[in-house]
Amino acid sequence: MTSTDQDRESLQGQKHYLCGSISAFANIVITFPIHKALFRQQLFGVQTREAVRQLQRDGFHTLYRGILPPLLQKSSTIAIMFGLYEDFSRLLRLHAPQAPVLLTDGIAAVLAGTAEAVLTPFERVQTLLQDPRHHGNFQNTAHIFRVLLQQHGVRELYRGLVPILLRNGPSNVFFFGLRGPMKELLPEAETKAGHLVNDFVCGGILGAGLGVVFYPLNVVKSHAQVQIGGEFQSCRVILANVLRERDGKLSRLFRGVHLNFQRSVFSWGIINATYELLLKML
Repeated sequence: MTSTDQDRESLQGQKHYLCGSISAFANIVITFPIHKALFRQQLFGVQTREAVRQLQRDGFHTLYRGILPPLLQKSSTIAIMFGLYEDFSRLLRLHAPQAPVLLTDGIAAVLAGTAEAVLTPFERVQTLLQDPRHHGNFQNTAHIFRVLLQQHGVRELYRGLVPILLRNGPSNVFFFGLRGPMKELLPEAETKAGHLVNDFVCGGILGAGLGVVFYPLNVVKSHAQVQIGGEFQSCRVILANVLRERDGKLSRLFRGVHLNFQRSVFSWGIINATYELLLKML
């Protein structure tokens, strides 16, 4: 391979990171208020109307409180998700050309999802900023990082890491594995607008479906990450506590799943459509 070919391949690889980051940025700015209402439902088990009323009572000045961590986290994790998936897939196909594509792509998806978990501290900080019980305790993102590091150490920033790992790897496998086949099932697009719609529908349906499947892990993550200090509880213990608080009814574990489904359709539709559009433009 010539140096020119290597440079071209390097630029192609960087393109996936850039497109992923920009698509995530656009998504967060648009959908953050919906995510905030959903978080209230996951944490307190309230109905959608009550979650919206709580946000209205808090006022517009707190509506975008906590947006910086997800902007940084999502822009980075989606860049890693798309970029590393493409890099790992290419490397695995290069070094294991006889292996089934389904296997190498699946491994690449798991590795990319695992790498995303490095940015768990941003999810941790976002959770604390969105919890109304901590509104008076922390000023901003930098303040939370400083307090957690000084009083509890780096380990505290990674509270909730296990449910994130359990969520990221498998969900990436399904997302990347089904994205292509699902798009092929849609009516063939003949215009740029048609391709954009198909990418939106494909990403939205996949993201929403996976959001429902892995919703209990997000509930466990939210409950783990609102705690500051103390014992690191296992997913099983946290799940048992949540079920006990909600009268042992499994259906109440899915409080907020309808809003999460609607948000995910919109969010992953935006991410997938924007990502594919930018890939073609750059």
